Amino acid sequence: MKILLVNKFHYLNGGSEKYYFELGKLFKKYGNEVAYFSMKDDRNIKTGDKEYFVEKIDLNTGSKLKALDVIYSKENYKKMQETIDDFKPDIVHLNNFQRQLSESIVECCRKNKIPMVFTAHDVQAICPAISMMDGEKNICEKCIGGKYMNCFKKKCVKNSTLKSLLGAYEGNYYRRKKVYTKKIKNIITPSVFYKNKFIEDGVNESKIDAIHNFINLEDYNLQVEDEGYALYSGRLAKEKGILNLVEAFTNLVKDNKNNDKLDNIKLYIAGDGPERENIENKIKSNKLEDKIILLGYLNQRDLREYTRKCRFLVIPSIWYENGPYSVIETQSIGKAIIGANIGGIPEMVLNNKNGLTYKYDDINDLEAKMKELFENKELADKFGKSAKEFALNEYSPNGYYEKIEKIYKNVRLIKLLSES
Repeated sequence: MKILLVNKFHYLNGGSEKYYFELGKLFKKYGNEVAYFSMKDDRNIKTGDKEYFVEKIDLNTGSKLKALDVIYSKENYKKMQETIDDFKPDIVHLNNFQRQLSESIVECCRKNKIPMVFTAHDVQAICPAISMMDGEKNICEKCIGGKYMNCFKKKCVKNSTLKSLLGAYEGNYYRRKKVYTKKIKNIITPSVFYKNKFIEDGVNESKIDAIHNFINLEDYNLQVEDEGYALYSGRLAKEKGILNLVEAFTNLVKDNKNNDKLDNIKLYIAGDGPERENIENKIKSNKLEDKIILLGYLNQRDLREYTRKCRFLVIPSIWYENGPYSVIETQSIGKAIIGANIGGIPEMVLNNKNGLTYKYDDINDLEAKMKELFENKELADKFGKSAKEFALNEYSPNGYYEKIEKIYKNVRLIKLLSES
């Protein structure tokens, strides 16, 4: 089978790009031919396969940005047609394509009668701001059902009137064109939670499959140790709940000065982002420089080292997480997780089975759960072993391929029946 993988970024920008590249490797392992369609960028990774690139659009700086091209790009349509003529794909598998690549590539595939599968790494199909959070960073579902002008009213897209208006217009355009309800034949969501949001938004349940993302488990078959510290890995942004985590840990230290079991606890924070300065100030004002350590950005190898030696990882998100790779990677190593009970997290972190969940945005509950695992190494070890078993069952590449092959066969059958 010839599969064209589509994603706006062709370098490791986040979880969707990790999936995009790993999916290509997985398809090739099973004898399929793969090609990639993305934007030009100096950071692009050479795969050794056929690669097709359109001009880069930078939404942050506005350089080369033409508003109508974000909705529908004639140039990108032309490039997709050239790609189809050259590569002749049997399936087009879309990932993050909205805005920069535009709906034009979807329309081109439709006109060429090539079935499309879409992996929804976020909820941009439902929420123009992508995160289902308003301009004040509060959970918001007001755009469900196509009520996109709420995005404009609240300036949900980066607190910008223009970008929010553009996002609202794009959402309406995609809905009118029936991109997700008709043109795309199957939607894959990495969580049941996201699947249900698509159903609420009007997509037929029969065309949505909830499948956890996969991982190369051999890369995470490491000897675990326990140096007793808690770990956070991710972007230092408000929606990730990092400020809640710092506050909960600070309270834990202050509330347990006479608790010998908590004398040497530490919190390691891996990552960078807009809240770094706030975190540094909180550490300094509370004199916790020896307790909360900012590691900055870590490469995958170093992150695995910190993960295999931690007591537990914390996922303190206050937004609708999908199926975070940080959860997948940590469980594949065999470590316990404390996770907020929001989005797809509770589908992966099973409370009192392979970790602990707490009421999201509840600092006191998070503090209590951290205290429980800091004081009880045996329980953390037990959860870690269960997490490893869960990972082997849920995140297997071979298992993922079997499921996606079935989806591909189904959408190709639908195509054949429609042509007969």
